[in-house]
Amino acid sequence: MRAALERGARGVIAPVPRLAGKRVVKWPTVNAWPRLIAMPYTNSDALERLRDQIPSFRCIVGCHDCCGPVTVSSEEMARLPVKSEAEHDAALAELSCPYLGKQGCEIYAERPLICRLFGTTPRLRCPNGQRPVYMIDEAVEEEIHHYLRSTRQVLL
Repeated sequence: MRAALERGARGVIAPVPRLAGKRVVKWPTVNAWPRLIAMPYTNSDALERLRDQIPSFRCIVGCHDCCGPVTVSSEEMARLPVKSEAEHDAALAELSCPYLGKQGCEIYAERPLICRLFGTTPRLRCPNGQRPVYMIDEAVEEEIHHYLRSTRQVLL
């Protein structure tokens, strides 16, 4: 196969294979890479970005009013330890969360977006009056609800 020479975006000459009648697919130029890397390509990237924007606050010790059956994205569910069907059924029968243990949330560091959102917005107020100093930005809250609407949801 003979190689032709093509002048690149920066004037660099690089060999390009000639394929008789075939379409040659070119990769993005080096100049486009920063733009490509900055975009969230996976739900995981979007999830991390949204998590970072939710304000935190201290709950009342022993309170689990927000710990009930919720739906979560399949991406969030994949990050959690597997529970048996019996554990899920028992929690659902008590209108509780299967990850709520005697010492509280067993998955606190990986808790889903909906759990993190509880108490940070006027739409999901804490019944005990707990809240962050600054409530979540409305635009961020809308982004979270958009993420939840656009991803496959499963019962936790």
